[in-house]
Amino acid sequence: MAVEELQSIIKRCQILEEQDFKEEDFGLFQLAGQRCLDEGHIDQLFEIIQNEKNKVIVKNMGWNLVGPVVRCLLWNDKEDDKRKYYFLMLDLLVELCNPKELLLGLLELIEEPSGKQISPVILLLLRPLQTVIQKLRHNRAYSVGLALSTLWSQLSVLPVPYTQGQMQADEYGLCQCCEALVEFTKPFVEEVTGDKENSVENEKLKDELLKFCFKSLKCPLLTAQFLEPPEQADTDPLRRFAAEIIGFLSAIGYPFPKVIFNHGRKKKTWDYLEFEEEEDKQLSDSMASLAYLVFVQGISIDQLPMVLSPSYLLQFNMGHIEVLLQRTEESVLSKGLDLLENSLLRTEDSSLLHQCLEIKSFLTVPQGLVKVMTLCPIETLGTPNKWFTGPQLVSLLHLVLFLPEGAETDLLQNSDRIMASLNLLRYLVIKDNENDNQTGLWTELEKIENNFLKPLHTGLNMSKAHYEAEIKNSQEVQKSKDLCSVTVGGEEIPNMPPEMQLKVLHSALFTFDLIESVLARVEELIEIKTKSTSDENMR
Repeated sequence: MAVEELQSIIKRCQILEEQDFKEEDFGLFQLAGQRCLDEGHIDQLFEIIQNEKNKVIVKNMGWNLVGPVVRCLLWNDKEDDKRKYYFLMLDLLVELCNPKELLLGLLELIEEPSGKQISPVILLLLRPLQTVIQKLRHNRAYSVGLALSTLWSQLSVLPVPYTQGQMQADEYGLCQCCEALVEFTKPFVEEVTGDKENSVENEKLKDELLKFCFKSLKCPLLTAQFLEPPEQADTDPLRRFAAEIIGFLSAIGYPFPKVIFNHGRKKKTWDYLEFEEEEDKQLSDSMASLAYLVFVQGISIDQLPMVLSPSYLLQFNMGHIEVLLQRTEESVLSKGLDLLENSLLRTEDSSLLHQCLEIKSFLTVPQGLVKVMTLCPIETLGTPNKWFTGPQLVSLLHLVLFLPEGAETDLLQNSDRIMASLNLLRYLVIKDNENDNQTGLWTELEKIENNFLKPLHTGLNMSKAHYEAEIKNSQEVQKSKDLCSVTVGGEEIPNMPPEMQLKVLHSALFTFDLIESVLARVEELIEIKTKSTSDENMR
């Protein structure tokens, strides 16, 4: 019944001119074709489409059957004998149909699915989509850009595999899609490189490919975790994808040194206005990803000019490190730390000039490191590091657990620093047992007591006595209702009402009491820990 219905529609349309086809004809053709597929008349439908007499009708209306054929391929069992006919049907429609209409139809099919259905559709339609675009004679660059943008939008919502097991399982098909996307893009890259005349259309195509490469550097490559050790690199599909993307950049005239060293300059070395205008918003993540791939993963690093000094590369990478450390994803934070380590290891000690401190990123990157150390909940970035244990940590502790002027240090002015130091010491005493002594704290305890705890006790007693005397003096003056002056930290407070002066003085005493309470708790913890260790050793 469905076949007869389709033949009836075709017979009626055969006597019409192409421009006389009506909208209802398109709808009836699609419905009848769909019913043929539903009822299993795939071979008859194939013959009808293949018939030379129906060439004009199929060219104009056949693209409506692509969706139903694709759904049959996705839903039917892979062992179904009819699958080969579905593939033949799809190839035939791609060959015969209007490429412009077919392009839009294919992109709509790619946009439809979500979740785990995205990758099967993309893998199925990439080859037909490539063929259709290659058949287009006009606006090829626009069509390539539209296709790449649509594909990237769908792939960007897929979760990026993090572990080796996830990568091998490739549950959402992202790795397969990335490899297929490379093959889809290659002919258009070759088209750009093969055009020696640099036509306007060729430049537009180059721009679309450049946009796609930058988007790919951001997603999925920014969050992608690459396999270790390095000898497994060739088996890592995402690393291979990264290498291909960087290769595409070089092939279309944008080798990474030109791209990456141009970023952030006021005077651009490429002539592409859109990227100049949106650089801060769109390119920072992509450029940071590219820097990581080149300097840490070593992809295409042989293109790097040998004349560049390690200190210059460090200054250059600090901006990218800053971008990476601002993110919250574990893999991106790891890349920021790896890029920083890589850049520092290249640099000789004492080789940086003091002018580096005038560069914003040299101040913000250490702040980012502090946030990672104190706020990052990711265990793999809290693994023991030689700089936070033993002698290396002790050298840092002596810089922190220290009063610059001993007992005469202005405790009020340095109260924030002192409180932070006491809280750090309290944390270390709680976390590290004397027998373990991972931090080296217990070895240096006597020195810490002499240089920090005891002078702090003395300083607190002196400061409290001074401020209590000032309070008494202020209270006596208040009785006489005169203005008075108070000395704080060796400087005289400007004349103010006695009530206000009393508030200032009591606030200072409160600060000293707070420091004293934390100090007492630290000393109590030290006593408990040392007594506990002594008891264990006596058993």
